[in-house]
Amino acid sequence: MTKRKIVVVGAGYVGSATVYTLLMAGTADEIALIDINADKAEGDVLDMRHGLSFLPPIVLRASADYELCGDASLVILTAGAAQKPGETRLQLLERNLRVFDDILTTMLPRLSPNAILLVVTNPVDILTRYVLSRSGLPPERVIGSGTVLDTSRLKVAIAGHIGVDPRDVNTFIIGEHGDTEVPVFAATAIAGMSLLEYCNQCGQCQGSALALGRLHELHHEVMNAAYTVIEKKGATCYAVAQAVNRIAAAILGDQKAILTVSGLVDGPYGLRDACLSLPRVVGAGGIEKTLTVPYSSEEVEALRHSAETLEAAWREMGA
Repeated sequence: MTKRKIVVVGAGYVGSATVYTLLMAGTADEIALIDINADKAEGDVLDMRHGLSFLPPIVLRASADYELCGDASLVILTAGAAQKPGETRLQLLERNLRVFDDILTTMLPRLSPNAILLVVTNPVDILTRYVLSRSGLPPERVIGSGTVLDTSRLKVAIAGHIGVDPRDVNTFIIGEHGDTEVPVFAATAIAGMSLLEYCNQCGQCQGSALALGRLHELHHEVMNAAYTVIEKKGATCYAVAQAVNRIAAAILGDQKAILTVSGLVDGPYGLRDACLSLPRVVGAGGIEKTLTVPYSSEEVEALRHSAETLEAAWREMGA
Protein backbone atom coordinates (compact mmCIF):
# COMPACT_ATOMS: atom_id res chain seq x y z
CA MET A 1 0.00 0.00 0.00
CA THR A 2 1.28 3.47 -0.90
CA LYS A 3 2.12 5.57 2.13
CA ARG A 4 -0.27 8.48 2.50
CA LYS A 5 2.09 11.30 3.38
CA ILE A 6 1.09 14.97 3.39
CA VAL A 7 3.44 17.92 3.85
CA VAL A 8 1.89 21.24 4.86
CA VAL A 9 4.07 24.29 4.15
CA GLY A 10 3.31 27.18 6.49
CA ALA A 11 2.55 27.06 10.21
CA GLY A 12 0.24 30.05 10.31
CA TYR A 13 -3.44 29.98 11.23
CA VAL A 14 -4.47 28.01 8.13
CA GLY A 15 -1.49 25.65 8.02
CA SER A 16 -1.73 24.62 11.66
CA ALA A 17 -5.50 24.26 11.53
CA THR A 18 -5.08 22.15 8.40
CA VAL A 19 -2.62 19.80 10.09
CA TYR A 20 -4.96 19.42 13.06
CA THR A 21 -7.96 18.75 10.79
CA LEU A 22 -6.03 16.18 8.72
CA LEU A 23 -4.91 14.54 11.96
CA MET A 24 -8.39 14.31 13.48
CA ALA A 25 -9.90 13.04 10.22
CA GLY A 26 -7.28 10.31 9.79
CA THR A 27 -6.65 11.44 6.22
CA ALA A 28 -2.94 10.54 6.15
CA ASP A 29 -0.47 8.07 7.64
CA GLU A 30 2.17 10.76 8.03
CA ILE A 31 1.88 14.55 8.24
CA ALA A 32 4.78 16.98 8.21
CA LEU A 33 4.58 20.70 8.96
CA ILE A 34 7.29 22.91 7.44
CA ASP A 35 7.89 26.54 8.34
CA ILE A 36 10.85 28.89 8.22
CA ASN A 37 10.05 29.45 11.91
CA ALA A 38 11.03 25.95 13.04
CA ASP A 39 10.07 26.65 16.67
CA LYS A 40 6.50 27.50 15.68
CA ALA A 41 6.15 24.35 13.57
CA GLU A 42 7.74 22.18 16.25
CA GLY A 43 5.57 23.72 18.96
CA ASP A 44 2.37 23.06 17.04
CA VAL A 45 3.34 19.49 16.24
CA LEU A 46 4.45 18.82 19.81
CA ASP A 47 1.13 20.13 21.09
CA MET A 48 -0.76 17.81 18.72
CA ARG A 49 1.55 14.86 19.37
CA HIS A 50 0.66 14.92 23.07
CA GLY A 51 -2.82 13.70 22.14
CA LEU A 52 -1.79 10.82 19.88
CA SER A 53 -2.82 8.23 22.48
CA PHE A 54 -6.42 9.18 21.68
CA LEU A 55 -6.03 8.55 17.93
CA PRO A 56 -5.08 5.75 15.52
CA PRO A 57 -1.31 5.55 14.85
CA ILE A 58 0.12 8.38 12.75
CA VAL A 59 3.52 9.99 12.29
CA LEU A 60 3.77 13.75 12.92
CA ARG A 61 6.88 15.73 12.02
CA ALA A 62 7.97 19.38 12.00
CA SER A 63 10.93 21.05 10.35
CA ALA A 64 12.26 24.01 8.41
CA ASP A 65 13.78 21.54 5.91
CA TYR A 66 12.10 20.81 2.56
CA GLU A 67 13.78 17.40 2.39
CA LEU A 68 10.57 16.15 4.03
CA CYS A 69 8.84 16.71 0.66
CA GLY A 70 10.93 13.96 -0.94
CA ASP A 71 8.41 11.16 -0.40
CA ALA A 72 5.19 13.13 0.02
CA SER A 73 2.08 12.22 -1.96
CA LEU A 74 0.60 15.68 -1.43
CA VAL A 75 2.21 19.02 -0.59
CA ILE A 76 -0.16 21.71 0.65
CA LEU A 77 1.03 25.31 0.35
CA THR A 78 -0.52 27.58 3.00
CA ALA A 79 2.43 29.92 3.63
CA GLY A 80 2.06 33.61 2.97
CA ALA A 81 1.12 36.97 4.34
CA ALA A 82 -2.19 37.18 6.16
CA GLN A 83 -5.04 39.07 4.59
CA LYS A 84 -5.66 42.37 6.39
CA PRO A 85 -9.11 43.77 7.24
CA GLY A 86 -10.49 45.48 4.12
CA GLU A 87 -7.80 44.02 1.86
CA THR A 88 -8.92 42.01 -1.18
CA ARG A 89 -7.30 38.72 -2.06
CA LEU A 90 -5.80 40.20 -5.22
CA GLN A 91 -4.16 42.96 -3.16
CA LEU A 92 -2.24 40.21 -1.37
CA LEU A 93 -0.59 39.18 -4.62
CA GLU A 94 2.66 41.13 -4.55
CA ARG A 95 3.53 40.13 -0.99
CA ASN A 96 2.74 36.45 -1.46
CA LEU A 97 4.56 36.15 -4.77
CA ARG A 98 7.79 36.91 -2.94
CA VAL A 99 6.99 34.25 -0.37
CA PHE A 100 6.25 31.68 -3.08
CA ASP A 101 9.43 32.47 -4.98
CA ASP A 102 11.47 31.56 -1.91
CA ILE A 103 9.45 28.39 -1.26
CA LEU A 104 9.51 27.09 -4.82
CA THR A 105 13.22 27.72 -5.30
CA THR A 106 13.99 25.58 -2.26
CA MET A 107 11.23 22.99 -2.53
CA LEU A 108 10.98 22.02 -6.20
CA PRO A 109 14.37 20.26 -6.47
CA ARG A 110 13.41 18.12 -3.45
CA LEU A 111 9.87 17.30 -4.51
CA SER A 112 8.74 13.71 -5.02
CA PRO A 113 8.35 13.09 -8.77
CA ASN A 114 4.74 11.94 -8.27
CA ALA A 115 3.63 14.58 -5.76
CA ILE A 116 0.53 16.71 -6.18
CA LEU A 117 0.72 20.38 -5.17
CA LEU A 118 -2.32 21.95 -3.54
CA VAL A 119 -2.21 25.74 -3.29
CA VAL A 120 -4.28 27.33 -0.52
CA THR A 121 -2.58 30.73 -0.08
CA ASN A 122 -4.47 33.73 -1.48
CA PRO A 123 -4.96 34.92 -4.13
CA VAL A 124 -5.27 31.22 -4.79
CA ASP A 125 -6.10 31.29 -8.52
CA ILE A 126 -3.16 33.49 -9.48
CA LEU A 127 -0.77 31.59 -7.22
CA THR A 128 -1.99 28.27 -8.64
CA ARG A 129 -1.18 29.52 -12.14
CA TYR A 130 2.18 30.80 -10.90
CA VAL A 131 3.08 27.47 -9.30
CA LEU A 132 2.02 25.68 -12.49
CA SER A 133 4.26 27.93 -14.58
CA ARG A 134 7.23 27.52 -12.23
CA SER A 135 6.97 23.85 -11.33
CA GLY A 136 6.95 22.15 -14.71
CA LEU A 137 4.36 19.70 -13.34
CA PRO A 138 1.41 18.62 -15.51
CA PRO A 139 -1.72 20.74 -14.96
CA GLU A 140 -3.65 17.94 -13.30
CA ARG A 141 -1.12 17.83 -10.46
CA VAL A 142 -1.19 21.55 -9.59
CA ILE A 143 -4.46 22.35 -7.85
CA GLY A 144 -5.84 25.35 -6.00
CA SER A 145 -8.32 25.03 -3.15
CA GLY A 146 -10.46 27.34 -5.28
CA THR A 147 -14.10 27.79 -4.37
CA VAL A 148 -14.53 24.56 -2.39
CA LEU A 149 -15.03 26.62 0.76
CA ASP A 150 -17.18 29.25 -1.02
CA THR A 151 -19.40 26.43 -2.28
CA SER A 152 -19.77 25.07 1.26
CA ARG A 153 -20.62 28.53 2.55
CA LEU A 154 -23.33 28.88 -0.10
CA LYS A 155 -24.76 25.44 0.71
CA VAL A 156 -24.88 26.35 4.40
CA ALA A 157 -26.52 29.71 3.67
CA ILE A 158 -29.19 28.24 1.38
CA ALA A 159 -29.85 25.35 3.76
CA GLY A 160 -30.26 27.73 6.67
CA HIS A 161 -32.72 29.82 4.69
CA ILE A 162 -34.95 26.98 3.52
CA GLY A 163 -34.49 24.67 6.51
CA VAL A 164 -32.75 21.58 5.11
CA ASP A 165 -29.46 19.77 5.70
CA PRO A 166 -26.59 21.56 3.85
CA ARG A 167 -25.50 18.19 2.44
CA ASP A 168 -28.80 18.01 0.52
CA VAL A 169 -28.14 21.28 -1.33
CA ASN A 170 -26.44 20.62 -4.66
CA THR A 171 -24.84 23.85 -5.83
CA PHE A 172 -21.51 25.35 -6.85
CA ILE A 173 -19.61 28.60 -6.90
CA ILE A 174 -17.28 28.86 -9.87
CA GLY A 175 -14.68 31.29 -11.19
CA GLU A 176 -12.35 33.30 -8.99
CA HIS A 177 -12.06 32.62 -5.29
CA GLY A 178 -12.76 36.26 -4.66
CA ASP A 179 -14.91 39.20 -5.55
CA THR A 180 -15.90 37.99 -9.06
CA GLU A 181 -16.95 34.50 -8.00
CA VAL A 182 -20.12 33.20 -9.66
CA PRO A 183 -22.98 31.34 -7.93
CA VAL A 184 -24.63 28.94 -10.36
CA PHE A 185 -28.26 29.03 -9.32
CA ALA A 186 -29.29 27.64 -12.74
CA ALA A 187 -27.54 24.38 -11.78
CA THR A 188 -28.65 24.35 -8.12
CA ALA A 189 -30.91 21.48 -7.09
CA ILE A 190 -32.59 20.09 -3.98
CA ALA A 191 -34.17 16.61 -4.02
CA GLY A 192 -33.85 16.54 -7.80
CA MET A 193 -35.77 19.81 -8.19
CA SER A 194 -34.30 23.06 -9.36
CA LEU A 195 -33.88 25.51 -6.52
CA LEU A 196 -36.62 27.80 -7.81
CA GLU A 197 -39.01 24.82 -8.13
CA TYR A 198 -38.24 23.98 -4.52
CA CYS A 199 -38.77 27.62 -3.54
CA ASN A 200 -42.19 27.65 -5.21
CA GLN A 201 -43.18 24.63 -3.11
CA CYS A 202 -41.64 26.10 0.02
CA GLY A 203 -43.50 29.40 -0.35
CA GLN A 204 -41.34 31.16 2.22
CA CYS A 205 -40.32 33.92 -0.19
CA GLN A 206 -43.79 34.24 -1.76
CA GLY A 207 -42.83 33.94 -5.41
CA SER A 208 -39.85 32.97 -7.56
CA ALA A 209 -38.81 36.59 -8.19
CA LEU A 210 -38.49 37.24 -4.47
CA ALA A 211 -36.81 33.87 -4.01
CA LEU A 212 -34.17 34.69 -6.63
CA GLY A 213 -33.58 38.07 -5.02
CA ARG A 214 -33.07 36.41 -1.64
CA LEU A 215 -30.64 33.94 -3.20
CA HIS A 216 -28.50 36.79 -4.49
CA GLU A 217 -28.59 38.36 -1.03
CA LEU A 218 -27.36 35.08 0.44
CA HIS A 219 -24.56 34.96 -2.12
CA HIS A 220 -23.52 38.50 -1.25
CA GLU A 221 -23.24 37.40 2.39
CA VAL A 222 -21.19 34.38 1.31
CA MET A 223 -18.88 36.50 -0.85
CA ASN A 224 -18.13 38.75 2.12
CA ALA A 225 -17.98 35.95 4.70
CA ALA A 226 -14.18 35.86 4.89
CA TYR A 227 -13.96 39.62 5.28
CA THR A 228 -16.47 39.42 8.14
CA VAL A 229 -14.47 36.73 9.93
CA ILE A 230 -11.19 38.58 9.39
CA GLU A 231 -12.70 41.78 10.78
CA LYS A 232 -13.93 39.97 13.90
CA LYS A 233 -11.01 37.64 14.71
CA GLY A 234 -8.14 38.51 12.36
CA ALA A 235 -8.05 35.40 10.16
CA THR A 236 -10.07 32.54 8.75
CA CYS A 237 -8.76 29.05 9.45
CA TYR A 238 -11.20 26.37 10.61
CA ALA A 239 -13.57 26.10 7.64
CA VAL A 240 -10.78 26.45 5.09
CA ALA A 241 -8.93 23.64 6.88
CA GLN A 242 -12.02 21.48 6.52
CA ALA A 243 -12.19 22.32 2.81
CA VAL A 244 -8.51 21.44 2.37
CA ASN A 245 -9.03 18.15 4.21
CA ARG A 246 -11.92 17.35 1.85
CA ILE A 247 -9.65 17.84 -1.16
CA ALA A 248 -6.80 15.88 0.44
CA ALA A 249 -9.14 12.99 1.25
CA ALA A 250 -10.36 12.92 -2.36
CA ILE A 251 -6.77 12.71 -3.63
CA LEU A 252 -5.30 10.23 -1.14
CA GLY A 253 -8.43 8.09 -1.15
CA ASP A 254 -8.89 8.25 -4.94
CA GLN A 255 -12.51 9.18 -4.28
CA LYS A 256 -13.35 10.67 -7.71
CA ALA A 257 -15.13 13.45 -5.81
CA ILE A 258 -16.64 16.39 -7.67
CA LEU A 259 -15.12 19.52 -6.15
CA THR A 260 -14.78 23.10 -7.37
CA VAL A 261 -11.00 23.21 -7.17
CA SER A 262 -8.97 25.75 -9.13
CA GLY A 263 -6.95 24.51 -12.06
CA LEU A 264 -6.02 25.20 -15.65
CA VAL A 265 -8.92 25.85 -18.01
CA ASP A 266 -8.19 25.66 -21.71
CA GLY A 267 -11.25 25.49 -23.93
CA PRO A 268 -14.50 25.21 -21.94
CA TYR A 269 -16.72 28.31 -22.10
CA GLY A 270 -14.19 29.95 -24.44
CA LEU A 271 -11.59 30.30 -21.67
CA ARG A 272 -7.88 29.89 -22.41
CA ASP A 273 -4.85 29.57 -20.14
CA ALA A 274 -6.76 30.55 -17.01
CA CYS A 275 -6.67 29.02 -13.55
CA LEU A 276 -10.03 29.24 -11.83
CA SER A 277 -12.66 27.01 -10.28
CA LEU A 278 -15.04 24.69 -12.09
CA PRO A 279 -16.61 21.39 -10.96
CA ARG A 280 -13.89 18.77 -11.38
CA VAL A 281 -13.43 15.08 -10.67
CA VAL A 282 -10.63 14.83 -8.10
CA GLY A 283 -8.83 11.58 -7.38
CA ALA A 284 -5.40 10.01 -7.05
CA GLY A 285 -4.25 11.66 -10.27
CA GLY A 286 -5.26 15.10 -9.05
CA ILE A 287 -7.71 16.79 -11.42
CA GLU A 288 -8.96 13.87 -13.50
CA LYS A 289 -11.75 15.59 -15.41
CA THR A 290 -13.27 19.07 -15.76
CA LEU A 291 -17.05 19.02 -16.11
CA THR A 292 -18.81 21.28 -18.60
CA VAL A 293 -22.12 22.17 -16.99
CA PRO A 294 -24.93 23.94 -18.93
CA TYR A 295 -24.97 27.20 -16.98
CA SER A 296 -27.22 30.10 -17.93
CA SER A 297 -25.90 32.65 -20.43
CA GLU A 298 -25.65 35.21 -17.60
CA GLU A 299 -23.57 32.80 -15.52
CA VAL A 300 -21.23 32.02 -18.42
CA GLU A 301 -20.77 35.73 -19.04
CA ALA A 302 -20.00 36.28 -15.35
CA LEU A 303 -17.51 33.39 -15.48
CA ARG A 304 -15.75 35.02 -18.42
CA HIS A 305 -15.62 38.31 -16.52
CA SER A 306 -14.05 36.47 -13.59
CA ALA A 307 -11.42 35.02 -15.93
CA GLU A 308 -10.73 38.46 -17.41
CA THR A 309 -10.20 39.89 -13.91
CA LEU A 310 -7.68 37.17 -13.10
CA GLU A 311 -5.95 37.61 -16.47
CA ALA A 312 -5.57 41.34 -15.82
CA ALA A 313 -3.94 40.62 -12.45
CA TRP A 314 -1.66 38.04 -14.08
CA ARG A 315 -0.51 40.50 -16.72
CA GLU A 316 -0.06 43.26 -14.16
CA MET A 317 2.42 41.15 -12.26
CA GLY A 318 4.44 40.77 -15.46
CA ALA A 319 4.02 37.05 -15.95
